Amino acid sequence: MSSSKITVNPIDADKVAQNPGLLPYAHSVSSPVIVPTQEGMIRAQSLETMAHQTDQQMELLRKQMELLADQAKAIQRRREVSEWVYSAKMSFKPVINHVYHLYRKEDGEYVLSMLSPEEWTLSRRAAHEFVHSIRLLADLTWDVVR
Repeated sequence: MSSSKITVNPIDADKVAQNPGLLPYAHSVSSPVIVPTQEGMIRAQSLETMAHQTDQQMELLRKQMELLADQAKAIQRRREVSEWVYSAKMSFKPVINHVYHLYRKEDGEYVLSMLSPEEWTLSRRAAHEFVHSIRLLADLTWDVVR
């Protein structure tokens, strides 16, 4: 006959945690202090920080888009002016980085001139309407100077 020994735990069952790692507080004297936090507060702070960061990034992208849009408008404007110039009557070969003057005749035809509106003498007025002073760029587009 075998006698079976019954082991009795000397620690009171009411004072023992079944899963001490899941407790929201320290389960023994030597455990680190666990300070309970409010879950909602953590979420709110995280959401606020995330919103601030994404707003900063969106503002940076908006500024970059505005810069690109301005650059695209400037290129489109140069193209438009260049089309006017290349449809204009020219009696000389323009030189890169020099300023010339675009005039429009009464019939709507454009004329490219080396003379500025100020260089026309009072006795000899320009028979054409001044449109722009323009500069020939290295890529053979024209940029408005004034």
